[in-house]
Amino acid sequence: MTDTPSIFAAADTQAREYVEIELTDSAQEYLKGLLESQDEDVIGIRVFINDQGTPRAETCIAYCRQEDAGDESLVREYAGFTAYFDAASWPYLDAAKIDFAEDRMGGQLTIKAPNSKMPQVRADSPLQDRINYLLYTEVNPSLASHGGEVSLMLIDDDNFAVLQFGGGCQGCAAVDATLKEGVEKTLKQHLPDLAGVKDITDHTDRSNAYY
Repeated sequence: MTDTPSIFAAADTQAREYVEIELTDSAQEYLKGLLESQDEDVIGIRVFINDQGTPRAETCIAYCRQEDAGDESLVREYAGFTAYFDAASWPYLDAAKIDFAEDRMGGQLTIKAPNSKMPQVRADSPLQDRINYLLYTEVNPSLASHGGEVSLMLIDDDNFAVLQFGGGCQGCAAVDATLKEGVEKTLKQHLPDLAGVKDITDHTDRSNAYY
Protein backbone atom coordinates (compact mmCIF):
# COMPACT_ATOMS: atom_id res chain seq x y z
CA MET A 1 0.00 0.00 0.00
CA THR A 2 1.27 3.47 -0.86
CA ASP A 3 1.61 5.66 2.22
CA THR A 4 0.11 9.12 2.37
CA PRO A 5 3.25 11.27 1.95
CA SER A 6 4.43 9.50 -1.23
CA ILE A 7 1.21 9.97 -3.22
CA PHE A 8 1.55 13.72 -2.75
CA ALA A 9 5.33 13.90 -3.17
CA ALA A 10 5.14 15.26 -6.72
CA ALA A 11 2.80 18.00 -5.59
CA ASP A 12 5.22 18.87 -2.80
CA THR A 13 8.06 19.50 -5.24
CA GLN A 14 5.86 21.72 -7.39
CA ALA A 15 4.52 23.87 -4.54
CA ARG A 16 5.46 27.55 -4.83
CA GLU A 17 6.09 29.66 -1.78
CA TYR A 18 6.24 32.74 -4.00
CA VAL A 19 3.04 33.54 -5.86
CA GLU A 20 3.08 36.10 -8.65
CA ILE A 21 -0.17 37.95 -9.35
CA GLU A 22 -0.47 40.76 -11.88
CA LEU A 23 -2.94 43.51 -11.06
CA THR A 24 -2.60 45.92 -13.97
CA ASP A 25 -2.53 49.70 -13.56
CA SER A 26 -5.91 50.00 -15.28
CA ALA A 27 -7.42 47.40 -12.94
CA GLN A 28 -5.98 49.17 -9.90
CA GLU A 29 -7.43 52.49 -11.04
CA TYR A 30 -10.82 50.92 -11.71
CA LEU A 31 -10.97 49.11 -8.36
CA LYS A 32 -9.86 52.23 -6.52
CA GLY A 33 -12.74 54.15 -8.10
CA LEU A 34 -15.24 51.48 -7.12
CA LEU A 35 -14.03 51.41 -3.53
CA GLU A 36 -14.20 55.20 -3.16
CA SER A 37 -17.96 55.04 -3.68
CA GLN A 38 -18.57 52.34 -1.06
CA ASP A 39 -19.60 52.66 2.58
CA GLU A 40 -16.94 53.04 5.25
CA ASP A 41 -17.27 49.42 6.35
CA VAL A 42 -15.73 48.28 3.05
CA ILE A 43 -12.00 48.03 3.77
CA GLY A 44 -10.76 46.79 0.39
CA ILE A 45 -11.25 44.02 -2.12
CA ARG A 46 -11.22 40.29 -1.49
CA VAL A 47 -9.83 37.82 -4.03
CA PHE A 48 -10.68 34.15 -3.68
CA ILE A 49 -11.33 30.97 -5.66
CA ASN A 50 -14.35 28.76 -5.14
CA ASP A 51 -13.64 25.02 -5.53
CA GLN A 52 -9.95 25.66 -6.11
CA GLY A 53 -7.95 22.82 -7.59
CA THR A 54 -10.99 21.29 -9.31
CA PRO A 55 -12.56 21.64 -12.77
CA ARG A 56 -15.30 23.74 -11.12
CA ALA A 57 -12.87 26.42 -9.91
CA GLU A 58 -14.14 30.00 -10.19
CA THR A 59 -12.00 33.05 -9.39
CA CYS A 60 -13.88 35.90 -7.73
CA ILE A 61 -13.39 39.49 -6.59
CA ALA A 62 -15.71 41.00 -3.99
CA TYR A 63 -15.85 43.93 -1.62
CA CYS A 64 -14.14 43.08 1.64
CA ARG A 65 -15.45 43.99 5.07
CA GLN A 66 -13.64 43.37 8.32
CA GLU A 67 -15.52 40.16 9.04
CA ASP A 68 -14.59 38.84 5.58
CA ALA A 69 -10.85 39.43 5.84
CA GLY A 70 -9.94 36.58 8.19
CA ASP A 71 -6.77 36.29 10.23
CA GLU A 72 -5.05 34.15 7.61
CA SER A 73 -5.71 36.41 4.62
CA LEU A 74 -2.66 37.61 2.71
CA VAL A 75 -2.78 41.40 2.59
CA ARG A 76 -1.31 43.44 -0.27
CA GLU A 77 -1.29 47.21 -0.61
CA TYR A 78 -1.96 48.75 -4.02
CA ALA A 79 -2.38 52.30 -5.30
CA GLY A 80 -5.08 53.67 -3.02
CA PHE A 81 -6.59 50.44 -1.73
CA THR A 82 -5.92 47.15 0.06
CA ALA A 83 -6.43 43.66 -1.35
CA TYR A 84 -7.11 40.62 0.83
CA PHE A 85 -6.26 37.28 -0.77
CA ASP A 86 -7.87 34.15 0.64
CA ALA A 87 -5.13 31.99 2.17
CA ALA A 88 -6.54 28.70 0.85
CA SER A 89 -6.79 30.18 -2.66
CA TRP A 90 -3.30 31.73 -2.63
CA PRO A 91 -1.29 28.86 -4.24
CA TYR A 92 -3.85 28.61 -7.04
CA LEU A 93 -3.52 32.31 -7.88
CA ASP A 94 0.04 32.02 -9.12
CA ALA A 95 0.33 33.62 -12.60
CA ALA A 96 -3.14 35.15 -12.24
CA LYS A 97 -3.86 38.42 -14.03
CA ILE A 98 -6.52 40.96 -13.13
CA ASP A 99 -7.08 43.54 -15.85
CA PHE A 100 -9.55 46.24 -16.84
CA ALA A 101 -10.17 47.15 -20.47
CA GLU A 102 -12.37 50.02 -21.59
CA ASP A 103 -14.92 49.42 -24.33
CA ARG A 104 -17.99 51.07 -25.79
CA MET A 105 -20.10 49.78 -22.89
CA GLY A 106 -17.75 51.36 -20.33
CA GLY A 107 -15.31 48.56 -19.66
CA GLN A 108 -14.86 45.12 -18.20
CA LEU A 109 -12.80 43.71 -15.35
CA THR A 110 -11.34 40.33 -16.24
CA ILE A 111 -9.64 37.71 -14.08
CA LYS A 112 -7.48 34.97 -15.54
CA ALA A 113 -6.10 32.36 -13.16
CA PRO A 114 -4.58 29.55 -15.26
CA ASN A 115 -3.62 27.48 -12.21
CA SER A 116 -6.97 27.70 -10.42
CA LYS A 117 -8.13 24.29 -11.62
CA MET A 118 -4.82 22.49 -11.07
CA PRO A 119 -4.59 20.39 -7.90
CA GLN A 120 -1.79 21.64 -5.66
CA VAL A 121 -1.57 19.68 -2.45
CA ARG A 122 0.93 18.46 0.13
CA ALA A 123 0.80 15.64 2.64
CA ASP A 124 -0.35 18.14 5.28
CA SER A 125 -2.96 19.86 3.08
CA PRO A 126 -6.59 19.94 4.26
CA LEU A 127 -8.48 16.68 3.72
CA GLN A 128 -10.77 18.34 1.17
CA ASP A 129 -7.80 19.32 -1.01
CA ARG A 130 -6.28 15.84 -0.81
CA ILE A 131 -9.58 14.22 -1.79
CA ASN A 132 -9.98 16.55 -4.76
CA TYR A 133 -6.41 15.80 -5.82
CA LEU A 134 -7.05 12.06 -5.82
CA LEU A 135 -10.36 12.43 -7.64
CA TYR A 136 -8.66 14.59 -10.26
CA THR A 137 -5.57 12.44 -10.79
CA GLU A 138 -6.55 8.88 -9.81
CA VAL A 139 -10.32 8.39 -9.98
CA ASN A 140 -11.81 10.55 -12.72
CA PRO A 141 -9.31 9.52 -15.42
CA SER A 142 -10.57 5.93 -14.94
CA LEU A 143 -14.24 6.94 -14.89
CA ALA A 144 -13.73 9.02 -18.04
CA SER A 145 -13.39 5.83 -20.10
CA HIS A 146 -17.08 5.22 -19.31
CA GLY A 147 -18.02 8.87 -19.80
CA GLY A 148 -18.39 9.36 -16.05
CA GLU A 149 -17.06 11.60 -13.32
CA VAL A 150 -17.39 12.13 -9.59
CA SER A 151 -17.12 15.31 -7.54
CA LEU A 152 -16.69 16.03 -3.84
CA MET A 153 -19.64 17.99 -2.51
CA LEU A 154 -18.64 18.19 1.17
CA ILE A 155 -17.07 16.34 4.09
CA ASP A 156 -19.72 15.63 6.71
CA ASP A 157 -19.43 15.77 10.50
CA ASP A 158 -18.52 12.07 10.62
CA ASN A 159 -15.59 12.60 8.25
CA PHE A 160 -17.25 10.92 5.27
CA ALA A 161 -16.67 12.30 1.78
CA VAL A 162 -20.07 13.10 0.26
CA LEU A 163 -19.82 12.57 -3.49
CA GLN A 164 -21.92 13.18 -6.56
CA PHE A 165 -21.59 11.19 -9.78
CA GLY A 166 -22.23 12.58 -13.25
CA GLY A 167 -22.14 11.55 -16.89
CA GLY A 168 -22.14 7.80 -17.52
CA CYS A 169 -21.94 7.04 -13.78
CA GLN A 170 -25.29 8.65 -12.98
CA GLY A 171 -27.93 5.92 -12.96
CA CYS A 172 -25.39 3.27 -13.93
CA ALA A 173 -26.20 -0.25 -12.71
CA ALA A 174 -22.60 -0.71 -11.61
CA VAL A 175 -22.35 2.50 -9.59
CA ASP A 176 -22.43 0.74 -6.19
CA ALA A 177 -19.39 -1.33 -7.13
CA THR A 178 -17.70 1.76 -8.55
CA LEU A 179 -18.35 3.64 -5.32
CA LYS A 180 -17.07 0.97 -2.93
CA GLU A 181 -14.47 -0.99 -4.92
CA GLY A 182 -13.20 1.92 -6.96
CA VAL A 183 -13.63 5.35 -5.41
CA GLU A 184 -13.73 4.50 -1.69
CA LYS A 185 -10.91 1.95 -1.94
CA THR A 186 -8.67 4.44 -3.75
CA LEU A 187 -9.38 7.29 -1.36
CA LYS A 188 -8.99 5.29 1.84
CA GLN A 189 -5.78 3.67 0.58
CA HIS A 190 -4.10 7.07 0.54
CA LEU A 191 -6.20 8.91 3.16
CA PRO A 192 -6.34 6.88 6.39
CA ASP A 193 -8.04 9.81 8.14
CA LEU A 194 -11.10 9.49 5.86
CA ALA A 195 -14.00 7.51 7.37
CA GLY A 196 -15.51 6.52 4.04
CA VAL A 197 -17.67 7.82 1.20
CA LYS A 198 -21.36 8.52 0.65
CA ASP A 199 -23.23 9.03 -2.61
CA ILE A 200 -25.96 11.68 -2.92
CA THR A 201 -26.49 11.28 -6.68
CA ASP A 202 -30.04 10.98 -8.02
CA HIS A 203 -29.62 7.68 -9.85
CA THR A 204 -33.23 7.60 -11.05
CA ASP A 205 -32.00 9.62 -14.03
CA ARG A 206 -30.53 6.96 -16.32
CA SER A 207 -30.45 9.01 -19.53
CA ASN A 208 -26.63 8.92 -19.78
CA ALA A 209 -25.93 5.74 -17.82
CA TYR A 210 -23.07 3.57 -19.11
CA TYR A 211 -24.85 0.31 -18.07
